[in-house]
Amino acid sequence: MVALAFDGDALLAAGSDLLRSDDGGSSWTALPVPAVVLALATHPERPGRIIAGLASGGVALSEDGGRTWEGRSRGLAEGKVDAVAIAAGQPDMIYASVQGDGLWKSEDAGQNWSLAMDRPWLADAERDLLALTSVDLASGMGGIWIYAGTPAGLTRVPDCFCRWQDVQPGDAMDALVSGDAPPSEAPLPAGEPIHALASAPAAPEMLYAALPSGIWTSRDGGVVWSHLAVGFAVAVAVHPVDPDHIVAALDGGLKQSRDGGATWSALAAT
Repeated sequence: MVALAFDGDALLAAGSDLLRSDDGGSSWTALPVPAVVLALATHPERPGRIIAGLASGGVALSEDGGRTWEGRSRGLAEGKVDAVAIAAGQPDMIYASVQGDGLWKSEDAGQNWSLAMDRPWLADAERDLLALTSVDLASGMGGIWIYAGTPAGLTRVPDCFCRWQDVQPGDAMDALVSGDAPPSEAPLPAGEPIHALASAPAAPEMLYAALPSGIWTSRDGGVVWSHLAVGFAVAVAVHPVDPDHIVAALDGGLKQSRDGGATWSALAAT
């Protein structure tokens, strides 16, 4: 699996096919898609709406839980769409990252696209965005931040799109203005690519990340991280209502936790 998402209680898994389970992962149904799916995004206020980032053809949207699809890529740069996200509290605002390009946004559910930000400069190079999630925090211009995972670590930008910045302790907007803030005491491991990010709609400061070293979590908006599960992780999703219910693609299989990652169980093979 390269991408996971919850559509209400249903679980979506993208690999060579797009699959949907409406019974907690006991059984799966293959869904038709216009191209290979690389990324998925859903929104708790719009059950049935699924955004898919495609290996070719840009972005596709489904309004019926993945049963039918419509291309939504007018104005979007050509290339593989590695990550997609729907803005917290704004189900028509969609973000997409195009491989070799930058962060794009659509304010009308993908009907039209415009460039929001160039790729971030991290570790002496411009980095692609491998993962995206929108987080509604108390600090930030309008309260909304877009967190991005890259091959060189984590970064974020407020939805004013003024500047990429590290995730640091203290007031985020003060750090953005001053350009200076103390480093995190417990960041994600340095130098590891972040394959996936998931924010918990029911607990906005709770984040999950999938890395080659496993699944990690933060309960303070990405400042302090702790290790939940060891293994090669490529995807993670969190339930829209229960922030302790997570599913991860780990070491080639799917695992589920209902207690915030304290214990895990294997899901049925897809």
